[in-house]
Amino acid sequence: MKTKRNHPIRNESGFSLIELMIVIGILGLLIGIVGPKLISNFDKAKVETTRVNMKNLSSTLKQFRLDCGSYPNTNQGMDALITKPTSAPECKNYAPKGYLDKKTLPKDAWDVDYLYTSDGNSFEIKSLGADKKEGGADYDADITVSDQD
Repeated sequence: MKTKRNHPIRNESGFSLIELMIVIGILGLLIGIVGPKLISNFDKAKVETTRVNMKNLSSTLKQFRLDCGSYPNTNQGMDALITKPTSAPECKNYAPKGYLDKKTLPKDAWDVDYLYTSDGNSFEIKSLGADKKEGGADYDADITVSDQD
């Protein structure tokens, strides 16, 4: 008489603990080698993005000066690129829609407002870098663009 088995024979296969440990070790090594390089490239990209945005703002300020005869002063700030300044010096040829497509001022790659100073004849735009403090080195260094750039 044949007996029926309630449970078919299974060929149980899987990974052993040692195999899993080896794979996790290899992944850890790869992350340890590649990770710092990726982070460095990410920081470099933030600095370059900020620099490009500042150059674009510089060009926009130069257009403002062509139309208005001077740069917005420090008190007027870069808000003058969005709305017509009401304080002196007055801008008689202000662009009807302003000078920026968006109605908000851009921020640097670390989501901080740019610092703007101007006497009307020259200007400086500054980002404090990754550390968001004056000074610094490498990716923490301040980034500056002026009308001379």
